Amino acid sequence: MAIRILITDDHSVVRQGLRMFLSLDPDIEVVGEAENGEVALSMSRELHPDVVLMDLLMPVMNGMEATKAIRSEMPEVEVIALTSVLEDASVTEAVRAGAMGYLLKDSQAEELHQAIKGAAEGRVQLAPAAAAKLMRQVRAPESPEALTDSETEVLKLLARGKANKQIATDLFTDEKTIRFHISSILRKLGVSSRTQAALHAVRSGLVSIEELSEEAW
Repeated sequence: MAIRILITDDHSVVRQGLRMFLSLDPDIEVVGEAENGEVALSMSRELHPDVVLMDLLMPVMNGMEATKAIRSEMPEVEVIALTSVLEDASVTEAVRAGAMGYLLKDSQAEELHQAIKGAAEGRVQLAPAAAAKLMRQVRAPESPEALTDSETEVLKLLARGKANKQIATDLFTDEKTIRFHISSILRKLGVSSRTQAALHAVRSGLVSIEELSEEAW
């Protein structure tokens, strides 16, 4: 089944360009285009995409606000933030709002394809350089609830870029159990995305920055 994508950007040329090269991949289906965050939220409710490509700086409702609203209302929908500058503080806000990860707008087509497929599988994808920047800017959870041994093992594998199916195989259990553990991890840490949980794993010393998403890059 093809991965359903919603493209969100206030520039029509960008939307058209993304649609053109994404349509060349038989594993990806572009189900809609939105010109701002408000429209993206409405279309997400209607179309139930697997992944939303989210521009950050837009009129009416920006990408951070839209990401937070989508992730809060539809946690099964993953968001990939798009930005022009790696150091842009708005990227940090997007990750804090629940984005799975982010890409620069000048990324290669193959990088975008991999990021989309990774997000659809629930794989955290952060290059070490990006992770280092986010580590300095995304605050650690305040007094997080202690994780069980099983949850800690799940968090380690999640932070290394493993999808739910891979984690289940590695831990000799089923995907339903892994999804339950991940929901519990997010709740206990007080975060809204796997990306934030992965950053917590690095900050806590469970994995190194070099290990973070090592399979994805």
